[in-house]
Amino acid sequence: MGSDHMPIGRRERAKQDKRERIMTAARELFAEHGVDRVTTQQVARRADVAIGTLYLYASTKAELLIMVQNEKFAAAVDSGLAAANAAVGQGALERVIALIRPLVECVREHMENGRTYLRELVFGDPAEPYRQVGLTLAGRVEDGITGLLTRNEDIGAADAATLARVITAIIHISTTATVCPHRSDEAVLADIRDQIHATLAQHIRAA
Repeated sequence: MGSDHMPIGRRERAKQDKRERIMTAARELFAEHGVDRVTTQQVARRADVAIGTLYLYASTKAELLIMVQNEKFAAAVDSGLAAANAAVGQGALERVIALIRPLVECVREHMENGRTYLRELVFGDPAEPYRQVGLTLAGRVEDGITGLLTRNEDIGAADAATLARVITAIIHISTTATVCPHRSDEAVLADIRDQIHATLAQHIRAA
């Protein structure tokens, strides 16, 4: 009988192997040295591929970083959405904080890499495939915040969508600002919480 899954051919396996080696090499080098002090030649050398081969998978160092960070950010988004959904009985503010906590920790794990990643997503070419993935992840965050806010009867759907965009801007600035790279994650989260509280205050009736 036929199988639901066709076996992967030798050529495809070779491509997957090269991609994984490039991903692993980039991940390790960015973690060790930061994106600004890593070259594509170093990544190619550690991955044991020709530089031309590397460019078939990512044409710039920025794309390499986005490719690596997307995986980490996707895991953080999944974790945040799960935490927010599990925050039963909590108000909108606390559910939003539960969602964004893993995101803040992810971006700030390596400040240089996290700051560059967010900057590239915002200001880079949105048609580039890896950026499209990153922007889709950012959209999941914004949609998740919108969904949390609309659970509150005081916030309509249109306001919730606008507030979600404001909150994501707060997160972006607060996690990448160069004036506070040495602050703890908890200090940054506390500052973000205060900003979101002020943003939502006029939309939620006092208990």
